[in-house]
Amino acid sequence: MGRGKIVIRRIDNTTSRQVTFSKRRNGLLKKAKELAILCDAEVGVIIFSSTDKLYESASTRSGDEVIPLRGGVTKMIVLFLVIGENKLVDAFLNLIGIS
Repeated sequence: MGRGKIVIRRIDNTTSRQVTFSKRRNGLLKKAKELAILCDAEVGVIIFSSTDKLYESASTRSGDEVIPLRGGVTKMIVLFLVIGENKLVDAFLNLIGIS
């Protein structure tokens, strides 16, 4: 027997929303790592919480480890810098120590 379908909408209860965010964030990061390992791909994930906290993960091309967001995902950083999203630009500049 499978799980029931849920309606995808904002969770009103703050505590439940935070718990769901944490669980789904961890699941997403786990899936990204699995994708990198199985497919030998460079994978980068950037997540901003509702409190503007930055969560990030990236994999090397060898796929055998997950490393902090730098070096192997330079293309991703450049892409977001070109897009010009202020929140992303500020976070990346702080992350790489430029701002």
